[in-house]
Amino acid sequence: MKIAGLDVEFSALAAPVPVWHALVSAPQWLTAADLVREQGGRLLALWAGSAIKTEAIHAYAAGARAIFVTYVTIDGLFWLELPLVPADGVCSYPDLTFAFPAAARMQRAAADLSGVVATGAQDQRPWLNHGAWATDHYPLLQDPRNLPLPEPGALIDYPFVPVSGDGVHEIPVGPVHAGIIEPGHFRFSIVGEKVLRLEQRLGYTHKGIEQRMTQLEPLQAHRLAGRVSGDSTVAYAWAYCMALEAATHTTVPTRAAWLRALMLERERIAAHLGDLGALGNDAAFAFALAQFSRLREDWVRGSKAAFGHRSMMDCVVPGGVLQDLDLAQVVPMLASCDALESDVRRLRGIFDSHAGLQDRFLTTGRVMPALASQLGLTGLAGRASSQSWDVRCDHPFVPYDRLAVNMATHHNGDVAARVAVRFDEVLESLRLIRRIVTEMPQGPVASALKFDAQSARGAGWVEGWRGEIFVALELSGADEGHCIGRCHLHDPSWHNWPVLEHAILGNIVPDFPLINKSFNLSYSGQDL
Repeated sequence: MKIAGLDVEFSALAAPVPVWHALVSAPQWLTAADLVREQGGRLLALWAGSAIKTEAIHAYAAGARAIFVTYVTIDGLFWLELPLVPADGVCSYPDLTFAFPAAARMQRAAADLSGVVATGAQDQRPWLNHGAWATDHYPLLQDPRNLPLPEPGALIDYPFVPVSGDGVHEIPVGPVHAGIIEPGHFRFSIVGEKVLRLEQRLGYTHKGIEQRMTQLEPLQAHRLAGRVSGDSTVAYAWAYCMALEAATHTTVPTRAAWLRALMLERERIAAHLGDLGALGNDAAFAFALAQFSRLREDWVRGSKAAFGHRSMMDCVVPGGVLQDLDLAQVVPMLASCDALESDVRRLRGIFDSHAGLQDRFLTTGRVMPALASQLGLTGLAGRASSQSWDVRCDHPFVPYDRLAVNMATHHNGDVAARVAVRFDEVLESLRLIRRIVTEMPQGPVASALKFDAQSARGAGWVEGWRGEIFVALELSGADEGHCIGRCHLHDPSWHNWPVLEHAILGNIVPDFPLINKSFNLSYSGQDL
């Protein structure tokens, strides 16, 4: 398999989803971006790190680094690797924002963490480094087993893009907010209450997770992966385990795969229930918050009864799942699905007929399909703007290859559309759960992993409730103790935060909380 028109040799990686890897040159790096865009594909992730030697890479120059990118097409996932050699102490590579604007922040993060620079990039401001380390210190280039204590860098006044004109003024919001949400700064440029521009600055919750992953045993790192973004713990843990299982050529028992899907759909429902209540509340409809909070609480209690944890944290483990589903839980789970569906359908009718809600939802925060495609909007927000991508449908693996997921989409791209997609996905996930519980095959729920003598790589790709979670994993060989050389964990929020800046344009300031909640993006997931 190859990207049509790109003359490189791809090698297939062992994974339940179609993944191909290739080494490329700088010209091929640019050509690939052009071809993927022309053929209707999209950028999934971009990251950097120290290069490790694999069977396919016989030698890297001393001090070499690499920049990586993954693209998605209808044929699968393509993982490209561009080796970089320092020139005058600087590693550089061609900028990709000409084809994929979503690459901009990923490139800035790679520069902060690994010291690689996108040549020709218009925006080269720091993204994750808020003065926590010096500008010439690159955390991911340090020896994870002998980390130096970084010297703090100088605090620099971040150069927000100014907007000028008659009557224009700025409203700075955050990074500390009135509540328990995570920190992020939002700079509004407005005339009256109309928003002319919004610029975000995130990165305040950078935790060094990707460095910490390289300090953990591969069989234990799934626990940290599941804590990248707490509302997506199942999706992240599954993506990490999928990558590790691919790297070790491990086949997961069929029943374990079905149990993972059961947990993933329960996680999806819990997130959507919480968001639907919050969206109603942000439109001054407190009844919705009360009702959906009640439903969500009952739902997560059911998850605890079935799997021992309200969020099912640490329940997905390398090789399978931590525990089987007790037969005594089957009947209560099916009954809870029936009860929830009845309540959700009734509440949807109330939402659809409530004039006040519809007045706030319709046309608010609209992202037209053409703009969504150009900016790479993904996940449920993308599907609400006609971006019909869902890993469960496009590249189904066990058990989704048997379940025939009905993708929820909309074309209006406003708050109302994102609400509709959530309702549709709740109902579809309930259907899937019923099928999983009643059709799940018998058998073991875990298998042992066996590491190869050689270094290896693996990829994990799972459709979480926000969108696709991607994990790229590189393992060293037996002579280096099968350590994690690099583990990149990618959240769909990387793509969608920039689109939120466009969604608010032309709206009024009081609508921002509603628009923001309709996306409900993760700070933690992209502030690794």
